[in-house]
Amino acid sequence: MNEMTNSHILVHEFVYLEPRTLEAALALLARYGRRARPLAGGTDLLVQLKMERLHPEAVVNIGKVPGLAGIEPRDNAYRVGALTSIRALRTDPSIQAYYPALAEACRAFSTTQIQYMGTVGGNLCNGSPASDTAPALIAYGAELDLRDVARSRRLAAEAFFLGPGQTALQPGELLTGVILPRPRPGTGAAFLKISRVAADIAKANAAILLVRDGEHVADCRLVYGSVAPTPFRARHAESLLIGRPFSPALATEVAHAAAEEISPIDDVRSTAWYRRQAVRVMTFDGLHMAWQRSMQPIPSPAGDGRLRQSSMLNNLEQAPAASPEQEAALALAPGEKRPITLWVNGRKHSVWVSPTDLLLNVLREELALTGTKYGCGIGECGACTVQMDGRPVLACLVLAVAADGHQIVTVEGLQAPDGTLHPLQQAFIDHAAVQCGYCTPGMLMTAKSLLAEVASPTEDDVRDYLKGNLCRCTGYARIIRAVLGAAEQMSAPPHAAGER
Repeated sequence: MNEMTNSHILVHEFVYLEPRTLEAALALLARYGRRARPLAGGTDLLVQLKMERLHPEAVVNIGKVPGLAGIEPRDNAYRVGALTSIRALRTDPSIQAYYPALAEACRAFSTTQIQYMGTVGGNLCNGSPASDTAPALIAYGAELDLRDVARSRRLAAEAFFLGPGQTALQPGELLTGVILPRPRPGTGAAFLKISRVAADIAKANAAILLVRDGEHVADCRLVYGSVAPTPFRARHAESLLIGRPFSPALATEVAHAAAEEISPIDDVRSTAWYRRQAVRVMTFDGLHMAWQRSMQPIPSPAGDGRLRQSSMLNNLEQAPAASPEQEAALALAPGEKRPITLWVNGRKHSVWVSPTDLLLNVLREELALTGTKYGCGIGECGACTVQMDGRPVLACLVLAVAADGHQIVTVEGLQAPDGTLHPLQQAFIDHAAVQCGYCTPGMLMTAKSLLAEVASPTEDDVRDYLKGNLCRCTGYARIIRAVLGAAEQMSAPPHAAGER
């Protein structure tokens, strides 16, 4: 019998490479070919390494390559950099206005921490049939920019997926961006997802897009995830819509056709029978949502007025500036150690790390900051949540060497220098939200990000934001009340709230 994987460490040794230019990154990927894996957000690669399912000779961290992140308008299109985070896509006013189904897909995407860490490029290159972003991108007719040292090419997102975990990427090739054409007038779209629990991989999902011409459907795309070996476009069901007047009877006909056209399987998440029923219902509902939206003018990209102007969202995609000596690619051999600088809770620390050291281990074992807890080790429980440059991240899925130069805040850094508790900490005490206490540090760090991002969160905001933090005592009601209580106190005038 094989021994159980220890998800708190990385067993497999590899060369760690950190290029600072796209040209350097492409050269390294060309040199190693299929023996290298690019590291972006790390939310899938680190899990695969921990579970010993991947054994690359080299890990190429592209996270500090400039120009690979951000959302910018182009001629009748938008370009999304491959390193753009799922959270940035979800909250971007232009994406919300012009591509609402994509924003909805990002909202349904895993947990808050994974949304901040995960990138659109990483999600696509994972090649999962259950991807949330892929159906929406295919529905909007997105194209992918692919580059290697010799050439660049553009490929339709629909043609990128070849099978479970298989994509059209060639050895040495890198996905650098996604091109989203501006939707035609009269376009309406919606994204729907059914999963076992919040933040889980889809049992089935659907991106529905219609183009309206009067009372008729001029064009449409029906794209589904987790119902075939790749994200699946139901072309036969689409043909039943085009040119016909929209009606509930037509939506019913198309929904049944789509449910028969997919090729689902039985697996641990669902059965083929259930997936067909889910697709039928999601198609019917999605068609009505898309049709209603097609009648509405595209709103101005105003964004969510509740977001704080000083939110970390405004600086999500900016990596720390590199000093001249850091411009060259960093190479760290297996087992080799080098010093890195971590700014933790406002204090500068120099620690020696190897390629496989994790930020979680360094915080606990080298800096004795044990408030950050070991949990699942694969990013599912949230117990190890810390803030890195103002963003909630999972310390179990961050290579320590990749955190060099970044600002880290742990639960020990919440209180004031004089020992005064942060309003969140005091609220957890006042509302008896601390039970066994194991999950509390992660809850506090995630909630701190929520209150920095949203000026006046609702209960739904709190539930959505904390969906990646599991409470082993199942006492979520008091936790939610504590976060709302802290938000109210922090929003009150200082003389009334006693806010420090």
